[in-house]
Amino acid sequence: MATALKKEHKAERPARGGVVTFVEAIRQGIWEEMERDERVFVIGEDVGVYGGAFKVTDGLIDHFGPERVIDTPISEAAIVGAACGAALMGMRPVAEFQFIDFISCGFDMLTNFAAKCRYRWGAGIPAVFRGPCGAGVHAGPFHSQNVESFFMNTPGLKMVEPSNPYDAKGLIKAAIRDPDPVLFFEHKKLYRLPRLRQEIPEDDYIVEIGRARVAREGHDLSIITFGAQVLTALDAAEELEREGLDIEVIDLRTLLPLDKETILASVRKTSKVLILHEAPRTGGIGGEIAGLIAEEAFEWLDAPVVRVGAIDTPVPYSPPLEEYHLPQVRDVVDAARKLAAY
Repeated sequence: MATALKKEHKAERPARGGVVTFVEAIRQGIWEEMERDERVFVIGEDVGVYGGAFKVTDGLIDHFGPERVIDTPISEAAIVGAACGAALMGMRPVAEFQFIDFISCGFDMLTNFAAKCRYRWGAGIPAVFRGPCGAGVHAGPFHSQNVESFFMNTPGLKMVEPSNPYDAKGLIKAAIRDPDPVLFFEHKKLYRLPRLRQEIPEDDYIVEIGRARVAREGHDLSIITFGAQVLTALDAAEELEREGLDIEVIDLRTLLPLDKETILASVRKTSKVLILHEAPRTGGIGGEIAGLIAEEAFEWLDAPVVRVGAIDTPVPYSPPLEEYHLPQVRDVVDAARKLAAY
């Protein structure tokens, strides 16, 4: 273990910008914000000496020291509580969940304290709660969840889930600067995916929270999605293009609050909508988006809104079963064909 850690450890400051992976983009963003604002600090399990389970915080403790990069015991509730207390005292904590599945251990404090603190007595909680989410890496049912819909019914929280390095860096910086609590979800499958290596600017920039992007222009059908499923949607769109279908792909980027303007503009443009997410279909974020479209864009629809999500089971550990469980390109293609023919 010591040899592996030494080989992978990065103590030096990351370059600004350049061609980077998803994980390096987030690391750059956190590092730059810690340099920019001495109130920013990192807290979580193994974020210091080890550099984080996925090396997002690698090297931070060497540069900023143990007072600003704090290794904690294995207690997500304690991490959330410490972050909330520090935020109330004027600090800007970035709290890491080693796997986002264990955010449930801090659920009470996130939903009943952090989200409501400003409403209760006017004191905001400027804290980021971040961690790796998602399946597709054969990590089993306890390290593969997508928890977005757990928090959709909690006013006072913001939720972000980027799909590429540019957005990942811009959104983590925006989240750290935000005056209220932000849940920042990072799909672990994207961390070092070669196809996602992307050039990002050297100059300081943010991506505004609450703004979706049009990842692909199209006119025949809209796929609304986020996170790792953006790649699934884009691959499906390429396949469907060979069949004569022009698919628009909307990358939500922010899940709470939703960018209603971009969603509804795409609906008015294509009149057929497929909502894609990796979490189980039942109770997923797709239902909220479908409800929004039904209420505010019904007259523009030429077909029912279609949802594609995972099967309603825990994530299997077996690789073939996990693949069957999750939405695949073929599932999106089949659903889009049926929707286009409606």
